[in-house]
Amino acid sequence: MIERRTFIKGSLATTAVAMTAQASTQAGKIKVGQIGTTHAHASGQLQTCRDLSDLYDVVGVVEPDADRRRQLSQTALYRGLPWLTEEELLSTPGLQVVAVETEVRDLLPTAQRCVDAGKHIHLDKPAGELLQDLVQLHKTAREKDLKIQMGYMYRYNPAFRFLFEAVKQGWLGNVFEIDAVMSKTVNDSTRRELTEYPGGSMFELGCHIIDPLIHIMGPPQKVTAFNRATRDDGLLDNALAVFEYPEATATIRSALVEVQGNRRRQFIVCGDQGTIVIRPLEPPHLELTLAKPKGGFDKGHHTVELQPAKGRYHGAWEELGAAIQGKREFPFSYDHDLAVQRSVLVASGLQAW
Repeated sequence: MIERRTFIKGSLATTAVAMTAQASTQAGKIKVGQIGTTHAHASGQLQTCRDLSDLYDVVGVVEPDADRRRQLSQTALYRGLPWLTEEELLSTPGLQVVAVETEVRDLLPTAQRCVDAGKHIHLDKPAGELLQDLVQLHKTAREKDLKIQMGYMYRYNPAFRFLFEAVKQGWLGNVFEIDAVMSKTVNDSTRRELTEYPGGSMFELGCHIIDPLIHIMGPPQKVTAFNRATRDDGLLDNALAVFEYPEATATIRSALVEVQGNRRRQFIVCGDQGTIVIRPLEPPHLELTLAKPKGGFDKGHHTVELQPAKGRYHGAWEELGAAIQGKREFPFSYDHDLAVQRSVLVASGLQAW
């Protein structure tokens, strides 16, 4: 029998995220700027910072392409915001954090300059093609005690927050299997853009579900990649990676040719005491099956009604703001991000294990 439960402040919420990071009058707003407008998530990140106007003060945007600046200046999102050079932004008095939203090839060099200048960063994914560049970035951030928040949006998805806490509390028992899929269909123009990066679908999309896998299971013992191309245009558009653990395996699939692939995006965790199925990921639908009663849920199968998120990126920016203000510990460590990126590069065929 399927029961409906609401994931609100209660059994899980005592330790799950409750995002309330609004700045007090005494603390003042956090000054934030954005470098780049061409990343797929750039507009969403900027819109979120503008929405969170009690927490953030957007001081300016950097975009070197004059034609793009003119075009964006006519949109509601960018209208009225100062266009700055990178040097002007990084020298803005009181600037604390920068959203790095450039083309993928420029993400890490730009992020390094921001951290060198003493700024916290929100760094969109994927974190470059060379692991040593990310290692250097994190080394600098550690030395300067700066936050690096990766742009992995499912960290703050309510279904994943439920999953993380359920695993942490032991509801599922010993996890022995994880199966995740992150696919979509792209047009010919997007295919041409993606061929600039040899990692294909796993590098572009699969990284989003490798991040929660590492959060749950930790670094794997081994990653084996199976990357295939369905066309002769050089794009690895059909990818599978197998992650090995002492008592578990995980499969990550990502394709760029699946019809209505968004509908079948999924993250499934099986333990010897229960299973959680998230499908689709957005808007999230979560089903829970338990061998024994846990956390107010009876034995058996349940459809869990989740509290809606404020927005795709709101949780990330609220959490980063709270960490910058010293109100909470930042939950994703430097070591976690490096383990994720190493796994992404191997799964994408860009690095040997």
